[in-house]
Amino acid sequence: MNEITQTVMEYMTTILIVIGVLAFVTSVIVQTIKEMPWFKKIPTEFVALVISEIVTILALLSWCDYSVIIITWYYVVGAVIAGFFIYMIATGGWEKLKNIWERTKYRK
Repeated sequence: MNEITQTVMEYMTTILIVIGVLAFVTSVIVQTIKEMPWFKKIPTEFVALVISEIVTILALLSWCDYSVIIITWYYVVGAVIAGFFIYMIATGGWEKLKNIWERTKYRK
């Protein structure tokens, strides 16, 4: 394996671990708070989306603080986009996305 491929594989592994941990944390928080009285009237999917965005942005801010990286606007935009993917993973959204794809793909 050359050096570039090895570096890419290491980064991909780390990214997948971080995504898995963030999705797990989001799921645990949503399962914990969804039965609270003031959250019962709000759809669980919406609560999960908000929690995933908050968790992802907080993870970004924590990582930037730990690594002494200056936070720029595109880091936050990237975290918001990543938060949506975390939400999809935490709520089983990939199955929904696959069903949409299966219904709309071209067939001969």
